[in-house]
Amino acid sequence: MEIKLSAQERVSQEKLSADFMPGVVYGKGVENHNLKIKKVDFEKAFSKAGESNLISLDFGSGPVKVLVKDTQRNALKNTFTHVDFYQVNMKEKITAEIPFHFIGEAKAIKELGGVLIKDMSHLEVECLPGDLVDHIDVDISVLNTFEDAIRINDLVLPKGVSAVSHTNEMITAVREPKVEAEPEPVVVEEVPVEGAPTEGGAVPVAGAPVAAAPVAGAKKEETKKPGGKK
Repeated sequence: MEIKLSAQERVSQEKLSADFMPGVVYGKGVENHNLKIKKVDFEKAFSKAGESNLISLDFGSGPVKVLVKDTQRNALKNTFTHVDFYQVNMKEKITAEIPFHFIGEAKAIKELGGVLIKDMSHLEVECLPGDLVDHIDVDISVLNTFEDAIRINDLVLPKGVSAVSHTNEMITAVREPKVEAEPEPVVVEEVPVEGAPTEGGAVPVAGAPVAAAPVAGAKKEETKKPGGKK
C-alpha cells in the first residue's frame, strides 16, 4: 500500500502556525528543500511508515519517494517538532534499519519457565528502495532449551535484502529463571539476663542483703522460753 503525504515549501525563517511543523528533504544528487507539513498528516503517515517504509511525498513538483531519516519531539508533550526526509533513487541500494517481529511460542518458555532475552530489536539491511519491508519475522518456536539461540545467520531475509553486519550476533535466546536462595537460619545465643530467676526459682534483688551461710561447727543460739526456763 502506498503511503502518501503532502507538504509545502517553506520560506526561510517563516513562522509557522501551531498546526504545522518544519521539515527538510535531501538526498544524493538532489537539491535540499525546506518544508512545512501539517502535524496531523505527518503523524498519520509516520504511524504507517515508520523509518523503514517509503513515503510518497509531494511538495509541489510531483511526488518523490522518501524515507524518514530523523525526527525531533517536544520533550514535555512528546509531539513532533521537526522531520528529516531522505529522497531515494529507486535504482540505487540504500541502508535502512528494519525492526524485528517476534512470532511463535518457545518450548523453553512454555514448559521450562524460561524468560525470553532480546539482544537485538532491529537489523540494518541493504537493498533497493523497492525491496524494503516494514519488519522481519523472528520465529522463536525453535528455542526448545536454554542452550538454543537465534542468530543473524539463522534469519531468512526477504528477496533482495541482505544484512549489513557480517558478524553472527545473537538476536534472542531463552534464559533460565533466577531462583532465590532460601535464607539460612539465624542462630541466637542465649545470654543471661540480670534479674532472671536463678536455680531454685529465687530472683536476686540488686542491693538486698545476702544471708550468711552457716559455719560448720558453730552452735545455734538457744531460744529462751518465758519464765526463764530453757
